[in-house]
Amino acid sequence: MADLTDAAIDAALERGRQAHESEPRAAAARFDRQSGRVIVDLTNGCTFGFPPRLAQGLEAATDDQLAAVEILGNGYGLHWETLDVDLSMPGLMAGIFGTNTYMARRAGQATSAAKAAAARTNGAKGGRPRKAISQ
Repeated sequence: MADLTDAAIDAALERGRQAHESEPRAAAARFDRQSGRVIVDLTNGCTFGFPPRLAQGLEAATDDQLAAVEILGNGYGLHWETLDVDLSMPGLMAGIFGTNTYMARRAGQATSAAKAAAARTNGAKGGRPRKAISQ
């Protein structure tokens, strides 16, 4: 049994080593007040930035709170202590800015030219049909 556990631990450590070598991780992070974005310098030499209003827990944060960003877990995540917010770098780079529920709610708020055109067309028809009142 101990050999099996040791083998599983060794395999997990190897997966972690490979992920650390191949996946971009945060090397430095800061809040850029001028652009209003969190900027992350990655270990592969690239830079990633995002507007904090998109991220769960950062929507109403002040500039000073956003500036207190820290790097977690060998660059795997970002942390804001006073806001109690943690975001993963793989998630952020994949466009995931919060939990599934949060992302679904954000998607419902999205606007587009097609959505605006559909709303105008529906409005021209008198808007949403009224519910029939049953007696």
